[in-house]
Parts: sequence; C-alpha cells; structure tokens
Amino acid sequence: MSPDVILTSELTNILSKAIRVVVLTGAGISAESGIPTFREAQTGLWSRYDPEDLATPQAFDRDPGVVWEWYAWRRELVSRATPNAGHLALAALEGRFPEFTLITQNVDGLHQQAGSRRVIELHGNIRRIRCSAENIIVDAWPVTEEIPPRCPHCGGRLRPDVVWFGESLPRQALEAAWQAAGSCQVFLSIGTSSLVEPAASLPYVALRSGAKVIEINPQPTPLTPQADFSWQQPAGVALPALLAALENQQPSAGALPA
Repeated sequence: MSPDVILTSELTNILSKAIRVVVLTGAGISAESGIPTFREAQTGLWSRYDPEDLATPQAFDRDPGVVWEWYAWRRELVSRATPNAGHLALAALEGRFPEFTLITQNVDGLHQQAGSRRVIELHGNIRRIRCSAENIIVDAWPVTEEIPPRCPHCGGRLRPDVVWFGESLPRQALEAAWQAAGSCQVFLSIGTSSLVEPAASLPYVALRSGAKVIEINPQPTPLTPQADFSWQQPAGVALPALLAALENQQPSAGALPA
C-alpha cells in the first residue's frame, strides 16, 4: 500500500469525526490554476518593476496611473483562470461539516467561483474596486480618460480592494480567522509557504488549542515539523483524493474532542 493511500486513510478517519474544520490557502492552490505568484507575475512590460515598489500606498500616491494599470493587467490574468480540482474539492468539503471556514491569502476569488461560501479573504480581492478616500466598494464609475478613474460618489481615486504592503489586514477578517483557528478541531494548511504573517501564525493558534493540523503542500515549509500530518502533494491531487475517500467511508462512531 502506498504512503499516500495510508495517509489518505488516516486523514479521512480524522476528518470523518470532525465538526469544526478550518482551511487556510495560499498562492500554491492558485498557481495550479495558472495564476502566477506575486513575484512571478513580473513579466513582459512589468519585468523592470519590483512588485513591492508597486503594491504600496506610497507608490499609488506617487504614480497612481502605473499602479492602476499594473493591477488592471493582473486582473486580466485572473479573469482567464478557472478553479482547479483543489478549489472544487474544497467547495464540496464545505458541505460535509457543520462548521467550516475557508481562510485565504489569495485575492483571485477562485474559491467563491468554485462554490465556496464561507470564505474569509485576508488580503482582499483583486476583482473588487474601492474608493481610496471613502474606503467603500465601487461597482461602476463614469468612463473618462483619467487613470485611475474617480469615485462617482466623492471624486476620490479608485484602487483595487487588496491589502498593500504597509497596510493593516481588514480587522473583521483577521479577528474571524483568529477565532476560527482557535476553536476548530481540524486545521488544514494548503498551498502556503507558511512564511507570510499574520496568516502563518494561524496553524499554531490551532495547535495550541488542541486541533489536528494537516499540511498539504508540494514542498516542506516551516510548519512541516510542527504539523500532525504533512502531505507533500499539490492541492489538486491531494484534496480530490481526500474528498473521494470521505465520500466512500462508512459513518464513523466517535468524534473528535470538542
């Protein structure tokens, strides 16, 4: 019997007893849909720019047109991507647990496109636009030659609804993520390097609270030695296998500690 089959069986046994499950996803699952990671996106016209020099409030103040065009280009990349097998498996898994929370560091909206409903976006969503002055989401604005366009309500510059370097994460999203991690029975860390804070601390919050922590990532990360299980496979391989095993398993007697 292969190690993957044995691991799938062990994880299925744990998940089949769980009520409260939390998932954290990172750039790896989006990369499987062809979306380049933050730094890999610097190609062609944008190869001469450092992304950390574009994704800041200071860059937007200095040259808002360049920042807007860069994000417009990135939105086009995202718009061509579709959810992969990992996204779809997570959407299906959501319906199997009474309490299921998906926390993502990704800004592409592919989890929602796949059908996930209980999603906490720590870094925002590149598909949304908000007013830089009023901090409200704007769905439509007058078409002019000005770049970036202006808010139809107050005239402030529009910007992508993402968290830039030097900005705080949305407080409500972060508090919800912290609470979910601290009260779950099983925590899955999927496709993330476990380096970017504060998201990288969430699995440790779960561990301190007694949850089982499962890592799914092709490469080892700083979390690997601490995780209860580390499955070094892409999300698009591991998650469908886990879902299929759960669907084929007989109902289990027993449950994880509350």
